[in-house]
Amino acid sequence: MRLLLVEDDNHVAAALSAILGRHGFKVVHARSGEEALQALLPAETEPFGVVLLDLGLPDQDGYEVCGKIRKRSSVPVIMVTARADVRSRIHGLNLGADDYVTKPYDTGELLARIHAVSRRKPVGEETGPTPVAALRLGHVHIELPTRRVSVDGSEVQLTRKEFDLLALLAQRPGVVFRREQIISEVWRTSWEGTGRTLEVHVASLRAKLRLPALIETVRGVGYRLVAPSA
Repeated sequence: MRLLLVEDDNHVAAALSAILGRHGFKVVHARSGEEALQALLPAETEPFGVVLLDLGLPDQDGYEVCGKIRKRSSVPVIMVTARADVRSRIHGLNLGADDYVTKPYDTGELLARIHAVSRRKPVGEETGPTPVAALRLGHVHIELPTRRVSVDGSEVQLTRKEFDLLALLAQRPGVVFRREQIISEVWRTSWEGTGRTLEVHVASLRAKLRLPALIETVRGVGYRLVAPSA
């Protein structure tokens, strides 16, 4: 797999490239946001499987770079940040990032996250017919084929994983989904470290839909969707 490493520190990039190389990745190093965007331009070379994006870049804000990447490519993006607060993580996810790691990170954790995002496939893009075209739950309308969500007729912009999570819960309202089950079906992995990412996505969905009670936390078990009244 080709991996685009966006990192302005040459020493960090060299060490990380060596580790990733030993695990079978073909690493392309970009030292700035502009280099990263140029590397993602359409070309005859093998496409990138993952972008590892450090937010501390010399020429552009890493969040801005993420937004530009998402406008031109669906390649999975993992943000690398020293900001551990939930608000910063939600901001990154809203811009289209698929995951994040917080510095300092364990190499094994990073590799697990890279493998996890590289094999994810959004709900509604699997092979075979879609059994249900749309779901209406009170004020919320979900169109599975077009991956569009609206509340009271107003469209809500969701990231890929936010939509996948909402679509999963909405297809069986009232049913409690275990955290492990959600991670398996939405993130296509059983790795336990994805749990924190799930919490951030749930918080982001509640805020975007402006229906904080829509997704109920079942303590010690998981989550369920509580259909709002019309």
